[in-house]
Amino acid sequence: MKPTPQPLRPVLRFLAAPFRWLLPRGLLGRALLIILLPLLILQGVALQLFYGGHLDVISRRLAGGVAGDVGMVTELLTRHPTEHERDWIFREAAWRLDLSLAFEPGATMGMPGQRSSWMPILPLEDDLSHALRERVGLPFDTDWQSDPRSVIIRVQTPDGVLHVEAPRKRLFFGTLYLFVIWLVGTSLLLFIVAALFMKNQVRAIRRLASAAEAFGLGRELGPIKPEGAAEVRQAAAAFNQMQNRIRRFINQRTEMLAGISHDLRTPLTRLRLGLAMLPAGAEQDAAEMTEDVAEMERMIATYLAFARGEGMEQSQPSDLVELVMDMARRTRRDGAEVSVEAPDSLVLPLRVDALRRCLGNILDNARRHARRIAVGLTESPRSEPGRPAGRWVHITIDDDGPGIPGASREEAFKPFTSFSAGGTGLGLAIARDIARAHGGDIALEASPLGGLRAHIRLPA
Repeated sequence: MKPTPQPLRPVLRFLAAPFRWLLPRGLLGRALLIILLPLLILQGVALQLFYGGHLDVISRRLAGGVAGDVGMVTELLTRHPTEHERDWIFREAAWRLDLSLAFEPGATMGMPGQRSSWMPILPLEDDLSHALRERVGLPFDTDWQSDPRSVIIRVQTPDGVLHVEAPRKRLFFGTLYLFVIWLVGTSLLLFIVAALFMKNQVRAIRRLASAAEAFGLGRELGPIKPEGAAEVRQAAAAFNQMQNRIRRFINQRTEMLAGISHDLRTPLTRLRLGLAMLPAGAEQDAAEMTEDVAEMERMIATYLAFARGEGMEQSQPSDLVELVMDMARRTRRDGAEVSVEAPDSLVLPLRVDALRRCLGNILDNARRHARRIAVGLTESPRSEPGRPAGRWVHITIDDDGPGIPGASREEAFKPFTSFSAGGTGLGLAIARDIARAHGGDIALEASPLGGLRAHIRLPA
């Protein structure tokens, strides 16, 4: 039995890993890369075909024509050295060959100096020099810099130095400019069109992502306007429908639980009245039963707050330091020793009532199990893939109580889980629900004071 071949995908992924950092991380950059990379390859192939084929052939032919004319004039001057014949050759060359000639009798050209290239990307100079060596056969020098409209060629003849001014138009053709302009222009035009089009598409996706994050943080932004491509519009419409369904579900759940709470409080109120009207001698039993009724009312209020999740409150810029200070003062009034270490001010979007309940639940748990409580506020940078850069605000609440074993800390956040008598087991569950509704979270850790640390993290 033949072994099953291993898939190539892990191998290709391993080979491409070193180059992955070169790829853009954003959708706009990757889309433009997908569009422009094939275009640049195509333009490069076209340029190579033109430059390496057509341009090279044309350049050699033009250079050969000029070199042949110079060689013919040099040969005529050698065969007819008289001044009268030389003047006739100069006139005929100017009229028929478009060459301006001058002759220095008895002069020597000397060693040619090093000249800078006129246009390094073109083969014109090399082709002309090669053609002159083949068709003139005498020492020569070319000057491409002195005259912007002509190429000056000096040829060392036995009788002196021949100066030839050949028009550049005989060696260079304007279609090259048109070809380069076409390559660069079409690339820039396609890049601009693609960038504008893809920017609009990416803007619609970013708006959808921002709306989803704001909705997750409990900020009421209303329905988003569908725009962009058909798929993005479909996603925006689905997101709006999802918002409406979630809001309708929350409203229905809150109204139902409010009705249940009202229906349960009515018989509890009658029980209170009945207990108050008991005859003399039953005060002890009545007091115990009244405490049970009060405990039932507190449990109903707690269950309602947990189910509601404070989801109807809207976020607004608030001073977190002021809120923490206020909660610390309330905890001190209940008999706890609370110290706070925080900056002067820290404003960020908050659901104030919800966060007050979150801090109150944690501080109340700490007050019931510890003598000392320390509250601290710090900030740190936030850098996560797919999310905009920002800051994290950290709230730490430490106590010197018995704490919770490490294996049971996550269990403490589950509803109806209580590690002490007298609690409903919903305090930490409500606190985490509120923190996550703000886009943060809560974790339980070991405290430097020896007890438990509640670490609240909120986005700023």
